[in-house]
Amino acid sequence: MGGIIKISGREIGEGKPTFIIAEGCDNHLGDISVAREMVFRAHQAGADAIKFQHHLPDEEMLPVIPISDNFEEPLYEFLKKYALTLDQHRELKAFCEETGILYLCTPFSFTAAEELLALGVSAYKIGSGEMTDIPSLERIADFDKPMIISTGMCTMEEIDRTYEAVISRNSQISLLNCVSEYPPAYTDINLDVITLMQDRFSKAVIGHSDHTPDLFTSYAAVTLGAKIIEKHVIIDKNQPGPDQSVSIDFDDLTELVDGVRKIESARGCERKVHGLEVPIRSWAFRSLVSTRNIQCGELICEDMVWSKRPGTGIPSHEMKTVIGKEAARDIKENTMLSWDDFVVN
Repeated sequence: MGGIIKISGREIGEGKPTFIIAEGCDNHLGDISVAREMVFRAHQAGADAIKFQHHLPDEEMLPVIPISDNFEEPLYEFLKKYALTLDQHRELKAFCEETGILYLCTPFSFTAAEELLALGVSAYKIGSGEMTDIPSLERIADFDKPMIISTGMCTMEEIDRTYEAVISRNSQISLLNCVSEYPPAYTDINLDVITLMQDRFSKAVIGHSDHTPDLFTSYAAVTLGAKIIEKHVIIDKNQPGPDQSVSIDFDDLTELVDGVRKIESARGCERKVHGLEVPIRSWAFRSLVSTRNIQCGELICEDMVWSKRPGTGIPSHEMKTVIGKEAARDIKENTMLSWDDFVVN
């Protein structure tokens, strides 16, 4: 179920560990030293990648667009003030390579995507706002780099259209379940859509981009089979900014990575008695014991036996077999029974 994509030699998809992306977005507020600190701390937390955003405001929007409640100033002005330059992205990419974490970036225009291609990115992350921009996505698909596409704000039919347009040009596709609310109402997240997407988009790797301020839905998404988890990160949760309300800090990220790895270890589907359970079985299960003194030659009745721990004698599920047997010797009350206590018929 689902395809496999490969980013910098790392295989992502069915049967592979969940790929965890720390979304740095613009929480650095244009400060390259803060962005570098985010790289370092994401690596320490155990994330597989840290992602930034490449904005060329005049390429991606008109100066005046409607703004939502999570923006304290027009987005155009915010990006003019805080967007990283291409040289800063180059510095961050080199620092990621030095640190040992994968650098990813979202282009918010085709021109930005071209600049990232020249920068040598190993994959493209496409934001939900660009999910329906088929002309740009087709051109980016032709770059023959893996594409991770978020699907917030989109209908299933819109996702169908994008999937068909991109998969025909580029087989290295991932689709992320996403709700573009800041933060989202839990009733809007609809995590089971992940399983629907797995069936519907069988050639894509399905993941989850999470905008909640906690970790619960990310854990649940992994349990449902999401192979990529993307989570916004911020150094200080009290820092203002458009993504502050949907960001976790790096202590939370450490906890997220640890939890995801434990969930992965726990998701087997084999029912068996495990090695560490064997010694517990010997005392935790129950055996048949006498409830009173039993004389040699008596026939065993129901009121003469019951079950108690440990489980090293006749198993309690054999009670019906024991009823009606003849005692081969005197048996004291509260004695664990053995098959030698009965006459062999």
